[in-house]
Amino acid sequence: MNKGSSAEQGAQRCPCGSGDVFDACCGPILAGRPAPTAERLMRSRYTAFAIGAAAYLLRSWHPSTRPASVDIDPGVRWLRLDILAKAGGGPFDTEGIVEFEAIHRDAAGRGVLHERSRFVREGGRWLYVDGDVS
Repeated sequence: MNKGSSAEQGAQRCPCGSGDVFDACCGPILAGRPAPTAERLMRSRYTAFAIGAAAYLLRSWHPSTRPASVDIDPGVRWLRLDILAKAGGGPFDTEGIVEFEAIHRDAAGRGVLHERSRFVREGGRWLYVDGDVS
């Protein structure tokens, strides 16, 4: 999904790979609705990278590990997200882990980011804490 108007984004399939349209998937979460699960937060964060929503990435990052800023490389095109495993992270959990691969293309060619991300739920909101990249 390229950066375009909100209407154009809303009618397109969501970059997270759920098969749903953006407005019925990650769109409401990026707009402020709490993600119901750690996996949905993970998918919305992938979507944020794909469409260049750096402010959302910061808002969805736990304050204890949040960087001062997030730089999204415009030369990276995010192609696909594959969820490999998850533990916890449900609507009644307070912690969750989501393991994923994010496939991308940049000037150097095709690449894969493999991460096992950790999430916590505080105040009814899931937040990204950190991740182990391999």
